[in-house]
Amino acid sequence: MTAHISNPVEFLDLASRVDDLAGASVQTVGDLMLDRFIYGHVERISPEGPIPVLKIDRQVSMLGGSGNVLRNLAAVGASAAFIAVVGDDMVGEEVGQLVQKETGGAALDLIVEAGRLTTIKERYVASNQQLLRADREMDLPLTADTRSQLVARVRERLGTTPVLILSDYGKGVLTPETLKEIIAIGVAAGCQIIADPKGRDYSVYKGVTVVTPNRRELQEATGMSVAGDDAVVAACQQLIKSCGIKAVLATRSEEGMTLVTEAGVVEHFAAEAREVFDVSGAGDTVVAVLGAALAAGLGMKEAACLANVAAGIVVGKTGTAVAYGSEIRQALLARNGLSSKGKIAELDTVLHRVGQWRKAGYKIGFTNGCFDLLHPGHISILRQARASCDRLIVGLNTDASIKRLKGESRPIQNEDARAVVLSAIESVNQVILFGEDTPLALIEAILPDVLVKGADYSVDQVVGGDVVIRNGGEVVLAKLEDGFSTTGTVAKIQENQK
Repeated sequence: MTAHISNPVEFLDLASRVDDLAGASVQTVGDLMLDRFIYGHVERISPEGPIPVLKIDRQVSMLGGSGNVLRNLAAVGASAAFIAVVGDDMVGEEVGQLVQKETGGAALDLIVEAGRLTTIKERYVASNQQLLRADREMDLPLTADTRSQLVARVRERLGTTPVLILSDYGKGVLTPETLKEIIAIGVAAGCQIIADPKGRDYSVYKGVTVVTPNRRELQEATGMSVAGDDAVVAACQQLIKSCGIKAVLATRSEEGMTLVTEAGVVEHFAAEAREVFDVSGAGDTVVAVLGAALAAGLGMKEAACLANVAAGIVVGKTGTAVAYGSEIRQALLARNGLSSKGKIAELDTVLHRVGQWRKAGYKIGFTNGCFDLLHPGHISILRQARASCDRLIVGLNTDASIKRLKGESRPIQNEDARAVVLSAIESVNQVILFGEDTPLALIEAILPDVLVKGADYSVDQVVGGDVVIRNGGEVVLAKLEDGFSTTGTVAKIQENQK
């Protein structure tokens, strides 16, 4: 049967389940690598040949391959056991430090193989356009000793983990023999197994719960057409029948995703991205969110829907990006008609947009508050703040932060509702939640040109004011509208109920 998640109530129900991903237990094993992005700008063509000269501004290094799966699991709060192999080289040391940072050392098994090169992919980027990718890698099979250690670690870790992700990039870690043994261990342990596949022979994944090929990989693995829904479904069904796989989640770029199961379920998911900047690592996001959702007890259809939404988020970012739980939740709320127009985001996305705004010459403003039961006083401050800058970022206290500041009876509206309402205000360009008592960490990271606070403060009392002033910015004190306060409104409501 063919089905579609299109009922707004279904999206609202899914949004309420996103928090369940936090703490979900997932084990990841596969090819670990380093993704390095070297950003710059091009002003001329080389006299040595018809090639652009990239003047380098900065570089960013992050985990790639199975490491990017780990990053995406961390972004939704899942608990990840991580097993991988690196070489005894400087890149391996850097990768190890990044993995340690993501896991805190918990459930981490990083096996070092002497003489092996750790895979590194370097991308040279100008104006969000990749000019060149340079790879250094060793795709030889692991030594017998390393392979034995890898399989033993999987067996030790898998007993209490309901989902196993196989991140196969064809770099020699997950050979057919190793896959067969690991899959057998997972099946015996009752795990749901997700394989991000490589190569043309999918029989090596026999026994897994679901594979996630992209459109090109699906065509290569089956030799069949993948033009259109019916052709994709037929190719997925062929894989299931011929390779002993229980389900296929085919990623189809601008055409979204298609889920086909051995039970006959067919589900098409529309593409979520409005604008694609970079598809790097989107497949890692898919398997990570799919795995976390299955581990949290969601069904395959619901888990695939969340993975599709997450993929739409990351391709709208540059670099090997991740999708945070709050971003997935807000995207689902938008599908339910509670649109945030992309205004609600995590810090990495906000910083990326701030960088783009600054390149365009915009003045960046920042203000913050609880914004519980929005009233004319709030609107006045937001308008004044927006008048002092070109782009306004609003820091919003989380529910936990408000409870600490104002007591257990507050907030009246939860953080999702408050964020959606703020994002609907024209003068607000970006909303970001913070869980600390003050927004100091956000201000230090964003370094706004203008910091706005109500005139009931003095400049020297404004949290982060000294940081902004030292950076060449200014603090603006907004005029307050008399007679409006959330605390007063709540008190009137309580008085009227007596």
